Amino acid sequence: MTDTPPNENVGEARTRPSKSQKSSWATFLKSIASFSGDLSSLTAPPFILSPISLTEFPAYWCERPELFSAIADAKSDEERSILVLKWFISTLKGQYTSRNEKLGSEKKPLNPVLGELFYGYWPDINGRGQTDLVVEQVSHHPPITAYYIANEAKGISLQGHSAQKTSFSGGSIIVKQIGHAVLTVNLPGGGKEEFLITLPRLRIDGLWYGSPYIELAETSYIQSSTGWLSTIEYKGKGYFSGKSHTFKASLSPPGSSHAAHTYEGLWHQTSKDVRTGTIFTDVTSPKEEVTVKSVEEMDDWESRRLWRWVAKGIRDGDFETASKEKSKIENEQRQRRKDEQAAGTQWQLKHFDHVDSDPIYERLGKLFKANPPTEDAYVYRHNHNPGPTQAAASDL
Repeated sequence: MTDTPPNENVGEARTRPSKSQKSSWATFLKSIASFSGDLSSLTAPPFILSPISLTEFPAYWCERPELFSAIADAKSDEERSILVLKWFISTLKGQYTSRNEKLGSEKKPLNPVLGELFYGYWPDINGRGQTDLVVEQVSHHPPITAYYIANEAKGISLQGHSAQKTSFSGGSIIVKQIGHAVLTVNLPGGGKEEFLITLPRLRIDGLWYGSPYIELAETSYIQSSTGWLSTIEYKGKGYFSGKSHTFKASLSPPGSSHAAHTYEGLWHQTSKDVRTGTIFTDVTSPKEEVTVKSVEEMDDWESRRLWRWVAKGIRDGDFETASKEKSKIENEQRQRRKDEQAAGTQWQLKHFDHVDSDPIYERLGKLFKANPPTEDAYVYRHNHNPGPTQAAASDL
């Protein structure tokens, strides 16, 4: 237990470290600094853990569901690419700063177990259509999360997977995000438009002060099958506006390297159209949390049920219980893998099929010389029924 008072925000973890936690943090930093290889295999002290599993992270793609569904209403290829870029930039705050805002600093998410599941939806409000989410942890070593998000009424879907390869450099943790996403829009004329979305690199700073935070780095791309390309540059403090969480995005038309539109600003607050000065993205308003079943209704493999006692321990500041419950889950996983090996069997995925090379990635990646030129993918089987509770919500 910590010797600090509970956080006033209900359900959030305590943020001020005790003396013993500071000592554990110092030990953890030393282990990071002397470690070679992928840091994801290191065990973090419980007090720097987030009460949320990585399996929940794909929900961040759609916490502004009205922006996701609006993509389908575009009247031209150009407008669609603008709306895809606007939606994408608006997802970054939830993905990369929400733990900072809630918990006082960046926390390491719980490392999901193979087969872990997460289901949710955003209801139909004002005719935007219901958006459904299916997530499965398709690999444990390395940790890979596959997801499928779809708004059937609007004819728009997002399929992708993500993994992280971490290393230590210059006092920061560098996270190379592996994977990509493909956004597909069914067009009124019967065709479809596809967008290949690559992922930015992360740099976790503030480690030596005990208050880690994420900064995005380098460049990511959104390539449309029509030829429109968004090039998004991420910079930290001292670039562009001289502030953290800065980005500059250029949208160029087919066959041209000259930007038709340029946007810049802070991806966790607001950005503007450079030419007109009008607001492009504004994520200062509250986001819309994904709707899920109660823990009691969930299957044992669903994320919030699986980790419920670990999460409670972290939120309550009872790190001894959190550590004990976390070890119990991890030991069960190790035993399951041993049993499979002894029986000569292999874990069977529930919702996704693995393919060695994604043809959409290869085709669209050629247009901007993607590196690497090919990537594997996890293809959704379309075998999850949202269920009556979620279907009923679409009547709102």
